[in-house]
Amino acid sequence: MMMIDTDASRAHPSDARLPKTKPDRVKVWDIAVRFFHWSLVLTFLIAWVSADEWDKVHEISGYFIGGLVGFRIVWGLGGSKYARFGNFIYKPATVLQYLRDSRSFRTKRYIGHNPAGGAMVIALLLSLIGVTVTGIAMVEPLYWGGEWMEELHEVAANIILVLIGLHIVGILFASFEHNENLVRSMINGFKRPSDD
Repeated sequence: MMMIDTDASRAHPSDARLPKTKPDRVKVWDIAVRFFHWSLVLTFLIAWVSADEWDKVHEISGYFIGGLVGFRIVWGLGGSKYARFGNFIYKPATVLQYLRDSRSFRTKRYIGHNPAGGAMVIALLLSLIGVTVTGIAMVEPLYWGGEWMEELHEVAANIILVLIGLHIVGILFASFEHNENLVRSMINGFKRPSDD
């Protein structure tokens, strides 16, 4: 019986001279980031639909959003490379320059969040903290709820809706500009490697 060597790890000495090939995709969004993202999408949708109709469902989804935001903050401090805040928080001047460059389709491609995307993450997290805190203040008796708190809660929720719209536009724009499907990458976690 003839044995066939299938061990691909045994390289021929001349293989060292061959150019190294780049992988066709890299893992960018870990499972924790993707779980957070899509859970937040679903939970915010439930909270929005249940507002003024199903108080208990609205409250539970609000607490769940608060928990998700807390998790994302922790993961942003100590999670994987592209999940860390230090990987995507840029100076305001960098964000503004990125937005200016985007008007003429001249933006640099980023593997993780681009400067505008990073700013959007922070804006969304801060707004979600605001909507969660005002929601808790409305229902917990030891806090200072009231009609003005309810109005502040609604303003925070509407700000989030505007940010979500801008987020979607930004994703579509960057997907078109850099010829990659960013929605798919937030589902499977992969993007193509850097263009360098």
